[in-house]
Amino acid sequence: MLPWFQNGQFPLFLAPMAGVTDLVFRRICKELGADVMVTEFVSAEGIMQADERTRKYTEFEDTQRPVGVQLFGGDGPRMAEAAKKIIDWKQPDFIDINFGCPVNKVVAKNGGSSLLKDCPLLANVAESIAKGVGHLVPVTAKIRIGWDSQNINAPHVCHVLEDCGMQSIAIHGRTRAQGYGGEACWETIAQCASEVSVPVVGNGDIATGADVEKRRRETGVRGVMIGRAAMSNPWVFQEAKHFLKTGAHAPSASYEERWALILRHTRMALDWGRYGDERHTLQSMRSRLMAYSKGLPGGKQLRTRFSQVISIAELEDIAAEHLIQLGERPQPAAA
Repeated sequence: MLPWFQNGQFPLFLAPMAGVTDLVFRRICKELGADVMVTEFVSAEGIMQADERTRKYTEFEDTQRPVGVQLFGGDGPRMAEAAKKIIDWKQPDFIDINFGCPVNKVVAKNGGSSLLKDCPLLANVAESIAKGVGHLVPVTAKIRIGWDSQNINAPHVCHVLEDCGMQSIAIHGRTRAQGYGGEACWETIAQCASEVSVPVVGNGDIATGADVEKRRRETGVRGVMIGRAAMSNPWVFQEAKHFLKTGAHAPSASYEERWALILRHTRMALDWGRYGDERHTLQSMRSRLMAYSKGLPGGKQLRTRFSQVISIAELEDIAAEHLIQLGERPQPAAA
């Protein structure tokens, strides 16, 4: 069994999200209590072509372990070769296969959730990777509950994946057709957890410690995966652990703490350099800043300003003004 499920552990996973869960955001979530990390998904073909931009998606720090690299594609043998290259470069703790992404550009390339419509191909991909690298690192998979409401096949897919050698399965409780709308179907996740012997990790609509405790108690999952809630509130992992331990809600982060994290995240992104110079880094951070604004009063006005921000100094000014309006002390700039 994977180490992070042993001895009664109930790990909290940070869900892989393209354009969100980069090295810096994973660093933040790890500090705030996330147990297991998965990189943004990477194209197996991009890895095979030694595309430098694709390789950057596989970066992680040892402090983020256990961490897996998530691959997508539709050619099992090629994906197995790509997985070997990643293991040679990075030595991740596991390889995760993306059978869940609903995005059109991924589905159109016969990747992500498109394989839920073709179980023989899905089995070929899973088995090829498990046979190719399973002796080196564990191989896991992430799926959705089905293609659409008329084709919910997650229980069958889980049996297939278990037979193909997957060591755990994460399930987002929505269909591909749902995207991120509607409610996640935890009844289907619970059915899957009861029918396979490998650990099942549940994903969908987890926003509080009470949500985590409810799903652990009611569904038989061995861990939960948190995605969109962490975008605006990365403290969700810390809060969840507090609730699981005490049965009480932890105090929410103060507005000052939120702004301190926003500024630190932005400065770390600039120091990392993946997104270029200051202007380009701030442009790439705009969607992240808008997500953080969901936890702040006057979020609409903040989002208007965030949509145009181009420097750290400008962001610091916005923070200082906002904290003064809220009657809290501005966070000083880093030396």
